[in-house]
Amino acid sequence: MDDTRIEKRVGVQATSDRIWDLVADLSGWDAWNPIDKDVEGAIAYGGRLTMTEAWPDMAERQSAAQVVEWQPRARLVWAERRGFLFQSLRYIQIEELAPGNCIVAIGIRFSGIRGELFHDKHRPAMKKALESAAEGLKAAAEAGAA
Repeated sequence: MDDTRIEKRVGVQATSDRIWDLVADLSGWDAWNPIDKDVEGAIAYGGRLTMTEAWPDMAERQSAAQVVEWQPRARLVWAERRGFLFQSLRYIQIEELAPGNCIVAIGIRFSGIRGELFHDKHRPAMKKALESAAEGLKAAAEAGAA
């Protein structure tokens, strides 16, 4: 349905509270997230997030995004206008199936013609990076749940 979305979903044996604590600790993202470094900002509607994006096979870049949706223990969604005809929407979603048993999705969606071209060119590398971020969040959450 949406060809310009890249997403990785993983099962996590930890509570949604534990996973959310890791997501909400922006300065701690470096420990589990290989894509986003030096994350700062506020998780609030319209809150600003700044970070250094480090996608594989691409130069690091400074990113300034805006939180467009968030719900504790459930989701964080941030958007960035990356240029003319190019926007990205990134998200971390937590679905608690039962206490201590969640599915986490980490993804990115591109829009605009330049966003679609960027997606087509970098999809394999970005997919691998999102897999690493999802697995990193899983490992961090499960280590804290033990």
